[in-house]
Amino acid sequence: MAVAATSEEQLNWQKWMNSRDSDSGNYLMKKYLPLVSYHVQRISVSLPKSVSREELRSSGMLGLYDALEKFDQSRDLKFDTYASFRIRGAILDGLRKEDWLPRNTRDKAKKVDAAIEKLEQQKMGQVSISEIAGELNMTEDEVYTTMNEQFFANILSMDEQPLETDEKENHIFTLRDKKAEIPEEAVVKQELMNELAATIEDLSEKEQLIISLFYQEELTLTEIGKVLNLSTSRISQIHSKALFKLRHSLEKIIH
Repeated sequence: MAVAATSEEQLNWQKWMNSRDSDSGNYLMKKYLPLVSYHVQRISVSLPKSVSREELRSSGMLGLYDALEKFDQSRDLKFDTYASFRIRGAILDGLRKEDWLPRNTRDKAKKVDAAIEKLEQQKMGQVSISEIAGELNMTEDEVYTTMNEQFFANILSMDEQPLETDEKENHIFTLRDKKAEIPEEAVVKQELMNELAATIEDLSEKEQLIISLFYQEELTLTEIGKVLNLSTSRISQIHSKALFKLRHSLEKIIH
């Protein structure tokens, strides 16, 4: 989501970089505020309605200000790109610090997992979303939403950095070349990509289009709805179903 620079913006950038002029800082914050709204909407797709969008927005604003403070104009990097990284990171950090998934949703997720395990043992194979919904007396949309919210929560947990401890004598410190690709990781990554590609090909045409528009073209659900002449809620429903199928594919490899 690029924001075109103007002569006025360039002047305010100059004032901000030279003297941290507060008026220029306010101008730039307002100028790039749409970036915050954009990332809040994209991240909130995977969150329950109980999560305050205003809290996400506040975290995003902190990320935007952090980007203004740390941005180096001498680097060959657009501010929108750098700010997007900081904004998204700040929102996700805010979510990690809060137990944003409600207890009833966690309870539902446990019941869904238990139902899947039970039905798979009975059928000795994969079960459909309608069978899970019937077992739990839930709607299919409830099952999709519950599992996708749980999946997003697990991703957040997995992405957390381990806490530092004072017991340094018990740790072996190594320097890893982050640019070097470990063969085992390369194989797993390739297998994962192949499986995802195959799963995406099995999605319906509309599901594939929505996944492409959301993750590749980076349109919001509202914008996709206008393109396909469907309501935002309908787009969200199709998106959730597609994610469920991709999630199941990922878990088969991970486990």
